[in-house]
Amino acid sequence: MIFAAGLGTRLKPWTDHHPKALAQVNGKPLLQRNIEYLKSYGITRFVINMHHFASQISDFLEANDYFNCDIILSHEKEEPLETGGGLKKAAPFLEEHDPFLVINSDILTDLNLYSMLAFHVQHRTLVTLAVTGRSASRAFLFTKESRLCGWRNIISGQERISIPAVEHTHKAFSGIQIIDPAIFGLIKQEGKFSLVDLYLSLAADHAILGYDHTGDILIDVGKPEAVEQAERLFP
Repeated sequence: MIFAAGLGTRLKPWTDHHPKALAQVNGKPLLQRNIEYLKSYGITRFVINMHHFASQISDFLEANDYFNCDIILSHEKEEPLETGGGLKKAAPFLEEHDPFLVINSDILTDLNLYSMLAFHVQHRTLVTLAVTGRSASRAFLFTKESRLCGWRNIISGQERISIPAVEHTHKAFSGIQIIDPAIFGLIKQEGKFSLVDLYLSLAADHAILGYDHTGDILIDVGKPEAVEQAERLFP
């Protein structure tokens, strides 16, 4: 699943007239880059959620023959449902399948998905979160066994703790995750909600682990200043 429904406020003025997922790096839209990245790992079945200028996304995919993939569009017509609500709305397309990968449309990376999937299968996790040790304003907290135990706003000091831990490390989320479809039977939230809220509510009773891929290329192109960097690394 590719999350492409956000308003992209950090990418204004582009997103005053376009969806964030169609912002370009070296003339190629982010959405296309992520489809091609995932296809390089053999992924050809997609769910893409959309809201902001949704017709531009559907028109772009149609004009490119859906990149020879099986693509289902999950249209959040009335309002964007955030990551958790967007995932729940797409449940009918995902819940009957094996563990599936979710990526934010504004993330560019060279993370090895085969290695991440092997980690997910080996540890039999409900969710595997791609994380790195980079500095960030908000971060997940993990036990020494890499299990999610909380969340912290580094700037304000605000914390939410799911599992009290004597020792924990904070790591920044990379916008990429592998999810077991069993999660759909555990979601109690309705409407618009964040996956962060969902994961913190489940972490005490279910294995949600961090997969550290520090050292890989990772760029959040949701900010204008990141476009120049992305263009140097992704020709």
